[in-house]
Amino acid sequence: MTVRQSIVFNGDLGSGKSTVSVEIAKRLGLRRVSVGDLYRQMAQERQMTALQLNLHAELDQAVDGYVDQLQRDIAASGESLVMDSRLAWHFFTDALKVHMITEPTEAARRVLARPSGPAESYTSLEEARAKLRERSESERGRFIVRYGVDKARLRNYDLVCDTTRANPEQVIQHVVDVYEGRLGADVLRAGQPLLLLDPRRVYPTEDVATLRGLWDTDRAEGGDEAPEPLSIGYTGEYFFVVDGHRRLSAAVRAGLPMVAGRLVAEVDEPVVGGVSAVDFFAAQVRPGLIHDWEDANGIALPLPEHALLGGGPVLAGEPNAGA
Repeated sequence: MTVRQSIVFNGDLGSGKSTVSVEIAKRLGLRRVSVGDLYRQMAQERQMTALQLNLHAELDQAVDGYVDQLQRDIAASGESLVMDSRLAWHFFTDALKVHMITEPTEAARRVLARPSGPAESYTSLEEARAKLRERSESERGRFIVRYGVDKARLRNYDLVCDTTRANPEQVIQHVVDVYEGRLGADVLRAGQPLLLLDPRRVYPTEDVATLRGLWDTDRAEGGDEAPEPLSIGYTGEYFFVVDGHRRLSAAVRAGLPMVAGRLVAEVDEPVVGGVSAVDFFAAQVRPGLIHDWEDANGIALPLPEHALLGGGPVLAGEPNAGA
């Protein structure tokens, strides 16, 4: 069993970082530090909303400077702990770096449902989604300018968890299993992020016609051995399967909330033959292919922007990209 020193959580607003990190700290008997709580306290003291503080921090480096030094000091102390922070992965070296994501409307729904405070309140689902996106983009731009790091890059992390349909207990158990070396050890040893994705949100890149009659030859789970992780590409907005379509289909049909994958290419990295993840996705993922996959698996996938407009895909991670 391999155990890393600390666990640091980063991720989408509304992805469940607080819930998961609190419970994991309890189970492992570790101290938990939440930078989000600290920022909310700072916003309240300044009579600002969380978004206003983020925008203010773009101009006033003292806001981030105080929190950054706190994280550096904690990382240097050698204490094993659980850190809930959008930048702790940059300051901690000997840690399991966990990035949590969720579908934007689901994230907005969760945030809207929790008790509001003076630093964070929304009047509608649409407002919550828009402001969560604005806060995330503000942070991303600030981190790129100030630290030269991009929080949207998945290779910054060891584990990426999509919590859209997974309940907290499922996420907690998977994170603990990865932390203690029972899950994904081979992927991490190879220097790749382990992806635990909602199979209903992963796009196919192969025609269903080539897979018919083979659906049941691969199973999402079975026997005593875990299935081989899917080979996954990422455009910056969309996940797509490069290898493992039958395993992905089996996971969808079994109703699994998460399926394991390894990241083979993201954004401008090549998938095959020097073709980037963005260009590969745009070339392979056509409306007809998506509709056939939906019919075969009984799900609905949003049409990517390139499929709707006939142009290149718009990346969610890109500044000023549309909602």
